[in-house]
Amino acid sequence: MTYSKTNPNQLKYLSSYPLEVQNKIRTMVEQDTLESFLLKKHPKTHDINNDKMLREYVMNLKNTHLRKSSPLSKVIYDKKIHVVNNALGLHTFVSRVQGSKLKSKNEIRISEIFKTAPESFLEMIVVHELAHIRIKPHDKAFYQLCQHMLPDYHQLEFEMRVYLTQLELKGDIY
Repeated sequence: MTYSKTNPNQLKYLSSYPLEVQNKIRTMVEQDTLESFLLKKHPKTHDINNDKMLREYVMNLKNTHLRKSSPLSKVIYDKKIHVVNNALGLHTFVSRVQGSKLKSKNEIRISEIFKTAPESFLEMIVVHELAHIRIKPHDKAFYQLCQHMLPDYHQLEFEMRVYLTQLELKGDIY
């Protein structure tokens, strides 16, 4: 895909950021310096490349920060998430009645694009989805919990959005 200034969707992952920030990223795209910026901050990818390893990674974070929260029934990489739902991760909560008991299941699905991303981006997405176990809406309390689990959450979210912009406009860098 070639980059053009006229397409407003080109920076769709950064649309909620101030115009000044968007313009800086747009300039970096035009000057082809976005890749070097990202590689300098995040030089390598993680090796958590299957569902079993992902579950272990998520459970370690959950047990560190949300020990007393509801259990997780499923943790997987999902290749359909980014394309179908235009999301990066999903947390689902399902309640079912079985006999006289109410059973609930929490699932976390992470977009498969994070199989080959820096660990800090994977951690940011996992923290985001884990926070939904306690707090469903994206409100102030939700983001405070994200920051409690990952103090530089907001900076990593921004850099992850820059990474997604790079992927979409220029292609993979890892």
